[in-house]
Amino acid sequence: MKEYIETSKDLLFTYIPKIVTALLILIVGLFLIKIIINSSKKLMNKRGVDITLQKFLGNLVGWILKILLFITVISQLGVATTSFAAIIAAAGLAVGLALQGSLGNFAGGVLIMIFKPFKIGDLVEAQGEIGVVKEIEIFTTKFTGLSNKEIIIPNGVLSNGNIINYSTEGTRRVDLVIGVSYDADIKKTKEVLMNILKDHAKVLKNPEPAVTVLELADSSVNFAVRPWCKTEHYWDVYFEVTESAKLELDKAGIEIPYPHRVNINKIE
Repeated sequence: MKEYIETSKDLLFTYIPKIVTALLILIVGLFLIKIIINSSKKLMNKRGVDITLQKFLGNLVGWILKILLFITVISQLGVATTSFAAIIAAAGLAVGLALQGSLGNFAGGVLIMIFKPFKIGDLVEAQGEIGVVKEIEIFTTKFTGLSNKEIIIPNGVLSNGNIINYSTEGTRRVDLVIGVSYDADIKKTKEVLMNILKDHAKVLKNPEPAVTVLELADSSVNFAVRPWCKTEHYWDVYFEVTESAKLELDKAGIEIPYPHRVNINKIE
């Protein structure tokens, strides 16, 4: 019993200082990591680094520092870091083989950070989805859809597919097709449609809007109506100009053709 107590005392006196030291290293290390991350964010913000890149680099630096801190803490407890490093390497290989898709998404995230095809707040079309970029994470990118739904796309497929960024230029052209009857006066129709564009508050003066004859269709003369607007006003201009075109053409006595049904029984 005495030997057991003595052995226990020796173990306590041997490991308690190591445990206390390891805890202190852990607490101080986490505190320093927080300071380093906050300082790096302030530095990047001061230098005008893109907010998306700031978040990505902050997460990456945070994980690297925490892994190094973990290795330091366990080495303080007497665990051989060389053997531990070998275990981590083996585990990393196994995890890497099991998570090839996730690693591809990670690589895609890095490519997005480097080439910056879009940034937070941009209106983007990719992988058959359209939405505003909400957040770019290490493995996925989150979008807010036009109907306010959240869209999450893996960075791997996102970086390897076609990306249409509607916000890069700041302006967009609205492409409308308005059809009128063959009996309508072409010059008068163009005048009515152009006046709608000139009077609309959200249609830009430069580039100038355009109204041209697009095609002579089977039952209508189709006009290409092309106003320009700021990206955020696209749908306002699209819907409002379409509505105004119907109202103003009706006022001018210009018919918009539509299919007519004839009741044969009534004719007989």
